[in-house]
Amino acid sequence: MKAVVFTLGCKVNSCESASLMTGLKECGFEVSDKLGTADLFIINTCAVTAEAEKKSRQTIARARKFNANAKIIVTGCASQKSPQDFLDKQGVTLVTGTNSKEKIIDHLESEGLIIWEEKDYYEKYLPENPEKTRAYIKVQDGCNNFCSYCIIPYLRGRTRSRNPDKVLEEILRLNPEEAVITGINLSAYNYQGIGLKGLIERLSVVNCRIRLGSLEVGVITEEFLKSLKNLKDFAPHFHLSLQSGANATLKAMNRKYTREEYLEKCELIKQHFPNCAITTDVIVGYSTETQADFEDSIDLCNRVGFADIHCFPYSRREGTVGAKLKELPSSVKDERMDVILTLKKQLKDKFISENIGRVLEVIPEDVEGGYLVGYTENYIKVYLTCKAISGKKKVKLISLFNDGALGEIV
Repeated sequence: MKAVVFTLGCKVNSCESASLMTGLKECGFEVSDKLGTADLFIINTCAVTAEAEKKSRQTIARARKFNANAKIIVTGCASQKSPQDFLDKQGVTLVTGTNSKEKIIDHLESEGLIIWEEKDYYEKYLPENPEKTRAYIKVQDGCNNFCSYCIIPYLRGRTRSRNPDKVLEEILRLNPEEAVITGINLSAYNYQGIGLKGLIERLSVVNCRIRLGSLEVGVITEEFLKSLKNLKDFAPHFHLSLQSGANATLKAMNRKYTREEYLEKCELIKQHFPNCAITTDVIVGYSTETQADFEDSIDLCNRVGFADIHCFPYSRREGTVGAKLKELPSSVKDERMDVILTLKKQLKDKFISENIGRVLEVIPEDVEGGYLVGYTENYIKVYLTCKAISGKKKVKLISLFNDGALGEIV
């Protein structure tokens, strides 16, 4: 029997899919994460944008082309949001939500709709050794922030965190070159009074490189940064969520900080990690954003000097507070996107250029266009002309190249 677990959306979804694959293998299935001929499809959906929901629905039709008689199970954020949309799809036998996805393994023969409402962090199957050198380690689920543009807290539920001993156990068992600590709201990690700083302290015995997923401003403190310095091998890359550089827009978005606080935290990070990369997310064209607000965002991006910006136009999500507001014209959002995309490239090239001539540590991961590629500790993508090698290497960055830098092993 063959099974496919196909994932849309975030790295947390990928972690959950990996656990499902472990469970299916224990049940005797031959398992793949790529669409192909199979007897069972589990589609792990995303609802962060309307486009993600659309792709989630389209995946069902894609699966049926491989086997019209296969069982199709749909899970995740999109099915939590609109379960009937998926139940009505031909070939779908079971629909579940965002919580306790691993319970699907015990319900492969079930039909209809099952929504599990777990208040604690649920885990049963741990993912196997990753095929690649980087392993994503899920430590937290849910979110209590209720930003006005975001549907995820309504779908993922309240924040809940994983036992730190289980986190350490998984990293030691997988033994990757790099472990990325991730969650729906990683900064909210709190297991029986042990916060993110406490989790980091538990990981001080780990030998692999530790990288963190997206962080919120409030978690950045002197004590937290010092705990990161005490890790044996920390990747100084901080993805610090911004969304807007204007105080008025931040307030309308229900973000819990000001532009001044954000800038202060970036300066604090750079004091502790001078050659770090600070990357971010920016939403362009939120309903209340004026031209002056947008210019504040551009100003803040220049002041921080982000290594990269994940920018995207605002998309209204039904069920959120922001959905009650009138959207800006598409032409306005398009114009602002053009500006920030140009800035994104300028800042990224500037950051990489500042690292040209430096010797950094690269973990080779894959082959692209005849080049061996991997990432530095401060998340610069490096292209190497050597043959396949494994393990972390000291690499001198030679020049800008493609979306990163050309390097040579020293």
